[in-house]
Amino acid sequence: MRLARFLETDREAILSAASAYARTIPALAATNEETLRDHLPHLLESISADLRTTQTRQQSIEKSHGDAPEGDAVTSAQVHGLLRARRGISIEQLVAEFRALRSSILRLWMDKADVDGSSVDDIVRFNEAIDQAVAESVQYYAQERERWRQIFLGVLGHDLRGPLSSIALTIEVMRRAGTAPTHHTALLSRAVKRLTSLLDSLLEYNRAGFGAGMQLQRGATDLRTACADELELLRAANPDADIQLIATDPLHAEVDASRVREALSNLVSNAVKHGEAGQPVLVTVADGSPVARISVKNAGHIPAGEMEPLFEPLRQRDSPSVRTERTHLGLGLFIARQIARAHGGDVVGASGEGTVEFTIQLPTSVTEPRQDA
Repeated sequence: MRLARFLETDREAILSAASAYARTIPALAATNEETLRDHLPHLLESISADLRTTQTRQQSIEKSHGDAPEGDAVTSAQVHGLLRARRGISIEQLVAEFRALRSSILRLWMDKADVDGSSVDDIVRFNEAIDQAVAESVQYYAQERERWRQIFLGVLGHDLRGPLSSIALTIEVMRRAGTAPTHHTALLSRAVKRLTSLLDSLLEYNRAGFGAGMQLQRGATDLRTACADELELLRAANPDADIQLIATDPLHAEVDASRVREALSNLVSNAVKHGEAGQPVLVTVADGSPVARISVKNAGHIPAGEMEPLFEPLRQRDSPSVRTERTHLGLGLFIARQIARAHGGDVVGASGEGTVEFTIQLPTSVTEPRQDA
């Protein structure tokens, strides 16, 4: 029996085996049979039709390279990936479903078929069809997960504005009533403005895709003043930390001041969290014309092989500081580098002689973003 014929005559046995495996996935354990099977019957029809279609060697090569021609209609595999994303299974589990389906079909078929030359050809064509289905399913799965990530960020940014507005109003009432020292209310007001600016950045990340297509609001900026203002807020947020600024002269640059402060905040926060307790965090603003350098140095050590991977999103050191929050996502260095590269600069790290230093390098004049930003 040819494989195409087997897919048509023994569909129920194949679907039963597929749904039985799907139930072993925790997110699908309580799912009814109809939902478990969703578009699998149509997927089997598509594979069967593909096996019955004549295919040249060149077409086979193109398919193996992922260059199979795309049709106008959404495929069963694409819908399957979309629905599985909505059910909350992981991408590893999605691929495992296809792996189990492939194994079940071949095993059930080999129990009935005698292997000959045509069987080998069927197996090759079948594997190509399954691989194509996996690629289509994963693509739609990733798109659906990304869509919900963007929705989540949008809702988060929108909903946080309400509490911020309430805080700002309360601070203004306290200022007018004189119920708190003026310097305290002024500091709180600046903190609220920074949070509002960061929320604007969050929504911009959401619109453009995280870390990509970053829009800058450049202007003439004194980096020494901008860094001093940000460090004042960071000292208030980390009263036990010794955060020092080393900057003797004004340093002017055409940059997005809010973004630069965001990058500095991430680097200093990392230094406070991961540096040795009781040791100072030194922030240096220096002119290296035509590049400005903002360096953050703390006591500690990072092996050379671990430095560059820390710039990848959602990456943390294997042995994080016990003082690191459980909700820390490992995005600080990634964001700081993306901000610098959007300016045409970069962020580099170095470790030696008991210290760790990260440096933001920013062109002082307008420069095109780096291609890897």
